[in-house]
Amino acid sequence: MTIAFTFPGQGSQTVGMGKGLADAFPEAKAVFEEVDEALGQKLSEVMWDGPEEVLTLTANAQPALMAVSLATMRVLEAKGLDLKSAVAYVAGHSLGEYSALAAAGSLDVATTARLLRVRGDAMQNAVPVGAGAMAALLGLDFDVAAEVAQEAAQGEVCQAANDNAPGQVVVSGHLAAVERAVEIAKAKGARRAVMLPVSAPFHCALMAPAADAMSKALANADIKSPAVPLVANVLAAPITDPGEIRSKLVEQVTGTVRWRESVSWLAGNGVDTFVEVGTGKVLTGMVRRIHKEATGLVVNTPEDIDALMEKIVG
Repeated sequence: MTIAFTFPGQGSQTVGMGKGLADAFPEAKAVFEEVDEALGQKLSEVMWDGPEEVLTLTANAQPALMAVSLATMRVLEAKGLDLKSAVAYVAGHSLGEYSALAAAGSLDVATTARLLRVRGDAMQNAVPVGAGAMAALLGLDFDVAAEVAQEAAQGEVCQAANDNAPGQVVVSGHLAAVERAVEIAKAKGARRAVMLPVSAPFHCALMAPAADAMSKALANADIKSPAVPLVANVLAAPITDPGEIRSKLVEQVTGTVRWRESVSWLAGNGVDTFVEVGTGKVLTGMVRRIHKEATGLVVNTPEDIDALMEKIVG
């Protein structure tokens, strides 16, 4: 069994996430307290009690999702998990890349929380509300979806933002261009093409101001070599050098999340078990669509943690 740990991105957040872990394990509770302190905000109260619209704000959802993933990691470690000996690679979807790096010891939790707060604010503020949009094009391969985006741009920004799984591509850009992409995709045989309820057009050129903000924030961040390689979103290949990690995290703000290729790379390099650490099971669903033979496990409850440790340690 060769394992990769994966870490979810925005959209997986739910009110109440992480509460069971905090109640059951002091190690988990300590992570939520550390994140609250780093941000100067009782983010844990928003996570556990809502309201949902406040949790869903990009600046809150990003550090909150990371907090649950890292709380889960700390419990696994307390139960005897040694990441370096048990896990071959880590990978995360968009903000999940920061969770993956924190899990692998490349970033500490407080630094990661502050970076994600900067990232969330910068991504939200990069484009005026209503000026940008994202849409899911279902049933089209990535190359066709990229052609649709190019055809729809017409002098505006429209690009393939997330290559999530076969036939599941998200495009991002100016509102009118993304609306054109939806119509073009339907004409090209998309099974469905729908606008997404997002607050900003992530992972496209319109995020350039946010990339600049992250470049400044990451320049001062202490980044160490991770205990195991990170398969980076923009490369779909492993990296361990702190300087390269820093530059790829900046590129990731405007670049395509190459999740389908990342999972394919992992599967092609011996990974047969993908463990989603944190909230939800979005990535596990994607993994099964990308690599049908893979085993997908979700770890976000005390019971899940015990089951995983039984598998790994026996």
